[in-house]
Amino acid sequence: MKQFLNLIRFYTLIHFLMIAFSLHAEEIGNVSTKFKLLGANDKIVVEAFDDPDIKGATCYLSRAKTGGISGAVGVAEDTSDASIACRQVGPIVLPKKISSGDADGDEVFKKSTSLLFKSLQVVRFYDPKRNVLVYLTYSDRIIEGSPKNSISTIPIIPWR
Repeated sequence: MKQFLNLIRFYTLIHFLMIAFSLHAEEIGNVSTKFKLLGANDKIVVEAFDDPDIKGATCYLSRAKTGGISGAVGVAEDTSDASIACRQVGPIVLPKKISSGDADGDEVFKKSTSLLFKSLQVVRFYDPKRNVLVYLTYSDRIIEGSPKNSISTIPIIPWR
């Protein structure tokens, strides 16, 4: 039993470290999707985050957030449903590591969506033939991920 408690403490610490070091998103708004008698309602949350490597690129992410008592204390597991829309919001100059393709698949956003091992991620790719940034959002888990995903693109054009 003591080993089990130590394991739970360890995974809880890892979870809180993931939250503390996850890339920050600004909540734009939310809508309730399911009434809960106790605790917060289930919601769809809309958040915005800037690409940490590319000034002028912003992504908007909508994701499910589980409410209730378990959601309020941080032990609920959110579903893998998410959608993303990315836009050019200023001039974009690609760093060498991105234009060369060396940074393809780099994580630009990550949010923990359960107490243990599940997260929502956004990774970036660059398509040099079309001069387009491609952002992919998906949910993963150490044992089993989800095939649910969404992509958005930003064609890089001169900024006025």
